[in-house]
Amino acid sequence: MANLIETEVALDEVLTAPRPVLVDAIRELRSPLVVLGAGGKMGPSLAVLARRAAEAAGHELEVIAVSRFNDPAREEWLRSHGVRTVAADLLDRNSVRQLPEAGEVLFMVGLKFGTEANPSLTWATNTVAPLHVLERYAGQRMVALSTGNVYPLSGIERGGSREGDPLIPFGEYANAAVARERLFDYGSREAGTRVALIRLNYATDLRYGVPVDLAQKVWHREPIDLRNGFFNCIWQGDANEMILRTFPLAESPARPWNLTSPGTLRVREVAARLGELLGREPVFTGEEAGTALLSNAGALCAELGDPPTSVDTILERTAHWVRSGGPSLDKPTRFEIRDGRF
Repeated sequence: MANLIETEVALDEVLTAPRPVLVDAIRELRSPLVVLGAGGKMGPSLAVLARRAAEAAGHELEVIAVSRFNDPAREEWLRSHGVRTVAADLLDRNSVRQLPEAGEVLFMVGLKFGTEANPSLTWATNTVAPLHVLERYAGQRMVALSTGNVYPLSGIERGGSREGDPLIPFGEYANAAVARERLFDYGSREAGTRVALIRLNYATDLRYGVPVDLAQKVWHREPIDLRNGFFNCIWQGDANEMILRTFPLAESPARPWNLTSPGTLRVREVAARLGELLGREPVFTGEEAGTALLSNAGALCAELGDPPTSVDTILERTAHWVRSGGPSLDKPTRFEIRDGRF
C-alpha cells in the first residue's frame, strides 16, 4: 500500500517537496521566476515547489506569483511559503506592462470550462493574455502551458498523439488552445523568444483529476460512461516538477512537448481497481469507442525521465481520500466529453 495522505496540509507537503533532480535543475534558472496564472489548480503548489527547491539548492531565486487572486486565502498561503504575489489582470495591457521584470517566465493562464456558455471569454483568455505577455517579456525565456486538446481523437492502438502530428482541434476550447500556441510561436519567431509549449494531459492530485472523478462515481454508485474508454494522467507534483525542468528545452521557434505519464489507462480497468480499493462494484454504461484523446509523452520522458509516481500509488491515495471524505475542488475534468463542448 502506498504512503497514504490524510489531510490537505500533508497533501500540499507532498506536492511541494522537491526531489534532488529538481534541486539541481533549479540552480540554472535566473531570478526572478515569474509564474503567470499562479492562482489556479496547479499554480500555487508549483510556485512553492520552485521556492523550496531554490532554498534547498542555496539559490537566490525569487518566485513571483501573478494572478487576479480572487481567493485571498490562496494568496496568503503563497506568501506564507516565501512566494511574492502580484495581483494583475492579464487581459489588461496596462496591468501587464506594470508587471515586474523577469529572469524566467512561466505561463499557466488558460480557460476551458464554461466555454460553451461564454466562448468569447475563452478566446480572449487564451489569445489576448498571451499576446500581452509576449509583448511585456519579449526575448525572455518562457515555458507556456498548453493542452492535449489541440490534438484530435486518435486510435487507441497508436498510443497517443505525438508532437509532430497535425493539430485538428475540435470545439471552441481546442481551437482557442491552438490559437494560443500559434501566438507563442509567432512571438518566439518575431522576438527570438525561446519558448517550450507544454501540452499537458491530464494532471491529478487528490482533490481533482480523472482518477478522482472515477473514484467518486464508484463510491456513490453512479454509472461510468465507457464511450471515452481510455485516458492519460500524471500526478500533479510530477507535472509541476517536469514543467520547471523544461526551461532548458525552450527554443525559438517555439517547440511543443507532450506532458503526461507513459502508457494509456483504460477506464474500465482503473474503475475496477478503485472498486477493489473502495469495496464497491463499479457500474458501467455505454461501449468503448476505438478512439480517445491521448498523448504520447515519450519525447519529454526521454529528456527528463519518467514521472516517479506510479498509477497504483495515485489510485491507492485517491481511493483512501475519497473513502475518508477528503475535500474536493468540485471541478470535474469532464474527460468523457468527445464533442469538444466544454
